[in-house]
Amino acid sequence: MISNGVCTLRTCLRFPARPLFREPPRLFSCRQRFLVTASETKKKEKVIVISGPTGSGKSRLALELAKRLNGEIVSADSVQVYRGLDVGSAKPSPNERKEVPHHLVDILHPSEDYSVGQFFEDARQATGCILDNGRVPIVVGGTGLYLRWFIYGKPDVPKASPEIVSEAYQELAELQRNDDWDTAVQLVVKAGDPKAQFLAVNDWYRLRRSLEIIKSSGSPPSAFRVPYDSFREQGEYGVADGSELSDMNTYGDAMEKTNSSELDYEFMCFFLSSHRLDLYKSIDYRCEDMLLGRDGILSEAQWLLDTGLHPNSNSATKAIGYRQAMEYLQRCREQGGHSSVEEFYKFLFEFQKASRNFAKRQLTWFRNENIYQWLDASKPLETILDFIHGAYHDWNGSILVPEDLRMSRDISNHRQAAQLKAYRTRNRHFVNGEDCTHILNWIRKTQR
Repeated sequence: MISNGVCTLRTCLRFPARPLFREPPRLFSCRQRFLVTASETKKKEKVIVISGPTGSGKSRLALELAKRLNGEIVSADSVQVYRGLDVGSAKPSPNERKEVPHHLVDILHPSEDYSVGQFFEDARQATGCILDNGRVPIVVGGTGLYLRWFIYGKPDVPKASPEIVSEAYQELAELQRNDDWDTAVQLVVKAGDPKAQFLAVNDWYRLRRSLEIIKSSGSPPSAFRVPYDSFREQGEYGVADGSELSDMNTYGDAMEKTNSSELDYEFMCFFLSSHRLDLYKSIDYRCEDMLLGRDGILSEAQWLLDTGLHPNSNSATKAIGYRQAMEYLQRCREQGGHSSVEEFYKFLFEFQKASRNFAKRQLTWFRNENIYQWLDASKPLETILDFIHGAYHDWNGSILVPEDLRMSRDISNHRQAAQLKAYRTRNRHFVNGEDCTHILNWIRKTQR
């Protein structure tokens, strides 16, 4: 599970070796909270968390920070766990993984599902290994739920027996084969989970998990408390979103509230972002870059189809970019390996739009995560590195972010809102029909 590191999840002394087939993760409950004194706070080991929307530069920041702090990186990216999905997940290169050990990268085949509960267990194990070796854990990624569970803990949901897991699978298997999502949802709703109807379409993993929980406990998943919700309800982050205080960007204010909780580590959390218009342009260019060269995202999507996977059928094939690329190549195959220029540009537009929408959802999610300190990604990398490096060594439970490094959590004025509303993609590489000729030729040769 760890690339080129001195510690692996299977050899770390703190944790026993895990079998080939994954056992259900241990339950992690939020303990009773009490006021942590300054002396107790200092005893906690520090863990750096870096997040940000797609294309914000968080991976590069984490890599350079790890070099300065003698750190190791734990990936909190739901796509980087899959082998072969390199371009679309912006996975660190082999050379970068030689420079700095990376955890939870390339640990699964794309046909396997990976849950937030599995991430919690694996990431906490990796963090313990890194600390045992006297190094600094740097958790980086944009999957919000992964990071929320990693920081606050996982819900105390009952474990389903193998018999119940098999029973739930059998009840939904035929409906999934027939792609009958609506009937499957109604089955789970009648079983006792009315919120199943609000799941994302074709999220069979969560639907099946809901049925398992109902069969195991007689209650739906919503009946079990989530540690993060307890923190919010008991006043950890009581500032209402949109108020004057909601955008206070001093790390001390956020951490002052957190000190009253019993988190397992001293979390130093940073969210790297840029102005929305610049971010959208960067994302559009990034999508174009993923289509260049022989080993771009289309080649990886071809491999997924060739392994027998279908778009939007499991975790890997639902990922932004891969779903759109697989659907595009599937249409090309149905047309005998043919694609028009218009069809290619339609695919590119859908890819870019889905990526921008994903970034927008990430910004919305993390806007309510007040433990994060928002940093301006447009500032020089060295400046941001110097700040975090100094904050780590000078940590005393409260850090003030310099004014010139702060990034607002919200769109600050009507002008920016109007610019975003009028935003239109302007490609850098794919502008006219001739620019995609090499891709259409590749499709003609490989997708017959």
